Amino acid sequence: MASEGDRRPDLEVAGRRSRLLGGLRLEGEGTRGVAIALLSTVVFFAAIVVAVTQSPGWPEVRRTFFNWHDISTSFPDIARAFELNVKIFLVAEVFILVVALGIAVLRSLPGPVFFPLRLLAIVYADLARGVPTILVIALLGFGAPALQLSGVPTSRVFWASVGLVLIYSGYVAEVYRAGIESVHPSQEAAARSLGLSRFQALRRVILPQAIRRVIPPLLNDFIGLQKDTALVGTLGVIEAFNQSQIDTNTTFTYGSYLAAASLFVALTIPLARLTDWLIARDRRRRQASGVLA
Repeated sequence: MASEGDRRPDLEVAGRRSRLLGGLRLEGEGTRGVAIALLSTVVFFAAIVVAVTQSPGWPEVRRTFFNWHDISTSFPDIARAFELNVKIFLVAEVFILVVALGIAVLRSLPGPVFFPLRLLAIVYADLARGVPTILVIALLGFGAPALQLSGVPTSRVFWASVGLVLIYSGYVAEVYRAGIESVHPSQEAAARSLGLSRFQALRRVILPQAIRRVIPPLLNDFIGLQKDTALVGTLGVIEAFNQSQIDTNTTFTYGSYLAAASLFVALTIPLARLTDWLIARDRRRRQASGVLA
């Protein structure tokens, strides 16, 4: 009879073989599942394309929306007007980051002595998130220049940008506040034990951690801001969407809308992919820290 020592190598070989076969089986099932999912997706979209292109009204829709001549001829003017959207987005983003951080810090101040400041920050955030952006832009863009006050800008672009800053500061302030509250109180206690004041602990310990955690949701808000720059056109400012409307009124087709949409998408997709990458990196970092812990 074979001894226990003789049987052990055979058992180890059988175990390795079983694990190998199991891994190959799982890999094969995973590959087959991906193939089925891709095939079903292709079939689904192909069915939609066939249904749309075979519909009675498709020739008229194609002429109205997908006329390449109208799209190509309107694209240069829309691209030039889109530069204004990008400028408004970049300038407003800087001010939003600063104003929203100030509001979030005010709302996170502890103690009864800071209650008026916390109440003011809460009221501001509620109003900013409750009032439609287009109404704020219209009120500022038409109302502020009508006052004719000395030293007050009359540019509609300026007041539209102010409206975007006021509205989005309320949203971003809540993102900042969530990041601040996610930092464990022991972090502040440790900083205070080292002799730092409350504000020094906030600036040197809490805020750096909070801001790093909220970068992905901040980018999501800025994707929305980039699209809302089109609301500036309600004041008569010639930006990408307003220019596409002008071209539409000239050609009586809607290809210019697709040209404008392509520019917004071209700017939004890189921001969305950057957000996904930051979220994945943060997830890997937290998983690694959990393994090390």
